[in-house]
Amino acid sequence: MKVKELVEKFEKFAPQSIAMDGDPIGLQIGSLNSDFHKVLTTLDVRPEVVDEAIKTGADFIFAHHPVMFHPAKNLDLSVPQNEMYANIIRHGITVYAAHTNLDFADNGMNDWLAQSLKLKDISGLVPGYKEPVFRLTVQVPNVYAAAVRMSLVDAGAQVDRREFTGYTYQIDGTVYFIPQPGADPTIGQAGEPNEVEDARLEFEVPQRNMEQVLSTLQDVHPLNKPLYNVIKLEDKFHQFTMGRIGSLENSMTLKEFGELCKKAFNVKGLRIVSHNLNQKVQKVAILGGDGGKFFPLAKKLGADVYVTGDVYYHTGHDMLAAGLPVVDPGHNIEKICIPKLAEMFTNWSQDNNWGIEVIQSQINTDPFTFI
Repeated sequence: MKVKELVEKFEKFAPQSIAMDGDPIGLQIGSLNSDFHKVLTTLDVRPEVVDEAIKTGADFIFAHHPVMFHPAKNLDLSVPQNEMYANIIRHGITVYAAHTNLDFADNGMNDWLAQSLKLKDISGLVPGYKEPVFRLTVQVPNVYAAAVRMSLVDAGAQVDRREFTGYTYQIDGTVYFIPQPGADPTIGQAGEPNEVEDARLEFEVPQRNMEQVLSTLQDVHPLNKPLYNVIKLEDKFHQFTMGRIGSLENSMTLKEFGELCKKAFNVKGLRIVSHNLNQKVQKVAILGGDGGKFFPLAKKLGADVYVTGDVYYHTGHDMLAAGLPVVDPGHNIEKICIPKLAEMFTNWSQDNNWGIEVIQSQINTDPFTFI
C-alpha cells in the first residue's frame, strides 16, 4: 500500500493542525507516494533503529520524535546524523513523525501514560487547538435512516466523547410532494401526489471529518441529490489538550507513588522533587516529555503530584518553592507509543484489508544509564 494511505488514516486520529506551532512533524524522509509493506514503530529514529529497520526489512519507520528537529547545514557524511539520513535514503525507507499532535490527540500519548498509572476521572491538562464543530442535518426516507446514520457515524460524524459514541438526533415526519413532468423520482410517478415517511438526522461533526462524511453521504444516501445542511456551531468546539490529570484509586505516600511510576513505566530510576517523601498524594497530573514549564498549571488544577520529564535544575527549585511534588521518570517513558501505535496500525490493517506487517522496535533509545 502507499505510505499516504496510512498517514491519511492516522491524521484523522491526530491531525497535524493540533500540533504546537513550529513542531517539525509529518513526512521526514522519503515520499508519501512510496509503496511499503512493513512498518516499524519507534520512539526515536537513531542509527541503531535504522539498522534494525534494514535488518528486519521494514521500509517505513513511524516515529514519535522527529528525526529532523534541526535542518542539516550540509551533507558531510562524516557527521553521524547525516550518515544516518544517507543510510535511510540508500535503503529506500520512508520516515514519518507524529510528535505533539500525538501528545494532544484524544486517546493518544498522554492518555496512554495516564492509563499506565490507572488514573480515573481523567481530564485534560494543557489546552491546545480548538477544532471547529459543525452541525450536519440530513433528510432521508425513514426506512433508510438507520443505515445512513450508521454509515455517517462510521465515517466520523460524531464528536469524540469518552462516555459514549454514535451520538445523533432524529426527528420523524412526513414529506409531501408532486413530481413534475420530466422528473425521474426515486419514489412515485410524475404528476401524482405522493408522501413519504421521512427522518431528519442531526450530527455534530468535527472539521477534520467533514470531507469524508459528506463523501460517504453521497455514496449511501438513496436519493441522487441528498438534502442536507451544514452549519458551523459558534458556541461549540472540540478542545484538544496535552497532558492529563486524574486520581489514583487510593492515596499513597510520594515514595510509594515513585515506586509505582518505576513499575508502570519500566524505568530503573527516577528523580523526585520534594522535601517530604512521606506526604500523601492522590490527584496526579502527567505530561509526557519535557513538561516542566506547565507545573504552575498542574498546581492550579489541584494536583498533589506532577509527573513529567526533563526537569531542569532551576525549575526544580521553583517547584520546591511552590510546594508541588514532582516525579521525573525521564523523557523515555514515551516509549509506550511503540506498542500502542503497533496495535493501532495492526487493527487498521485487519479492518481495511491492508495486508501490511507491523513490527515494534526492540532498541532502547534512552541515552541515560542508571548505575
